[in-house]
Amino acid sequence: MASSRPSPYPYWFVLPAAVVFVTLFLVPTIASFWFSLTRWDLFEAEFIGLDNYRQFFSEPFLVQGMTNTLIYAVLTSGAKTVLGLLLAVLLTSGIWMQGFLRSVVFFPVLVSTIGVGITFAALMHPTRGVINLGLESIGIDGPAWLSDPALALYSVAMIDIWKGVGLATLIYIAGLAAISPEYYEASRIDGATRWQQFWRVTVPLVRPATVTVVTLSLIGGLRSFDIIWATTRGGPGFASDVLASVIFKQYQAGFYGLATAGNVILFLLVAVIVLPLTYWFNKREVDL
Repeated sequence: MASSRPSPYPYWFVLPAAVVFVTLFLVPTIASFWFSLTRWDLFEAEFIGLDNYRQFFSEPFLVQGMTNTLIYAVLTSGAKTVLGLLLAVLLTSGIWMQGFLRSVVFFPVLVSTIGVGITFAALMHPTRGVINLGLESIGIDGPAWLSDPALALYSVAMIDIWKGVGLATLIYIAGLAAISPEYYEASRIDGATRWQQFWRVTVPLVRPATVTVVTLSLIGGLRSFDIIWATTRGGPGFASDVLASVIFKQYQAGFYGLATAGNVILFLLVAVIVLPLTYWFNKREVDL
């Protein structure tokens, strides 16, 4: 009688991926949780419980970094989602030089983030920057884009949106291509206008692309560091500091346990925001 035991052979294909996952993700994650409860350096670690977390939430500049992170992530994610959809609709409408314009929109995605940050830091210089010189030529006094505490975070967010909207547009173009023309034909027969087609056909049926864009851009916004460090280094003062830049500064200062606690907080913040949002989007997804 043949044995009914399942063959272990298929599991050998899963084993390499499991080893990589455990080694590169699970073990470092658990280690981060442990070291966030210690005061450590390269040679020793002293267990101090939740003191790092208490200090993190008691320092005003650390709390401001978390607030800035939320503002930055929501602003950049929302703008990329809206602008990406509008650009995708425009770039699939058959306009003149459509292929070239797609390349122009996507090009910033391919450019080094550090390079973009350094370039815009020069362009936005309050006295020598091309942007303010252009505004001055038409009689407008340009603001201190990156050195005004009230504007710095939003100026960096605009740079991030410019760089990242191309990827959102590309995802939406793929989503629009998957919509059958029959839906638009049926809506035209029913007398729907272009505006009604956009809200009643395009927006609901492109929801899978929206889920992808919102998820990726929100995670990117919450984890953003390089563009901020290249433009303002979190300044002036702590005006444009986000969690990632605060964590980096703590590592630089030798507060490794506090910085590790910040990493854990950032990890939990991403999980708490993104997972429920993705679940909510998927529940409302249109069944094509």
